[in-house]
Amino acid sequence: MNSEIIVNKEKLKTPPLEIHYLGDRSLRQSAKRVAKVDDDIRQLVREMLQTMYTADGIGLAAPQVAVQKQVIVIDCEPDNSATPPIVLINPTIKRYGTDICLFQEGCLSIPGVYLDVKRPSVIEVAYKDENGRPQTLQAKELLSRAIQHEMDHLQGVLFVDRVENKLALNEELAKHKFSAKAVKSVA
Repeated sequence: MNSEIIVNKEKLKTPPLEIHYLGDRSLRQSAKRVAKVDDDIRQLVREMLQTMYTADGIGLAAPQVAVQKQVIVIDCEPDNSATPPIVLINPTIKRYGTDICLFQEGCLSIPGVYLDVKRPSVIEVAYKDENGRPQTLQAKELLSRAIQHEMDHLQGVLFVDRVENKLALNEELAKHKFSAKAVKSVA
């Protein structure tokens, strides 16, 4: 489960990758499965982690940096150097728990916007790690939410698409100068 890819959990002056924002076409495309986990994928993971830490995030999906591959990096404890990040390649949710919880989410692709989203509080996810080995993970609470949020990106879905309170959604988007027309509701 733990990443063997070592990057310092620090902000860089310039992140190696550019995060794309709500309204950008690259965020609405479905990511392709990774055929082979190789050094290029591991380099992408390294750069995604550096970009995520620089942007103060806890998760980043490859489509957010305009790479249409099923690669996700997550670190729910970015301030704890002893906790390695999690790398999920070609993730699939095998099981959802029955408890649904409402919790505030944000996204590096929609900076400043935080809104409530309903999601299952527990999931079981199967994926490949950065060495191409199959893994299974039981995730709950924040980790479960982060994985579901990032997996949505692999399908071209953003958290704002799942917000049920349209009034709050439109107010928040307007306040941060994002167009409500960029939302494709799935809620």
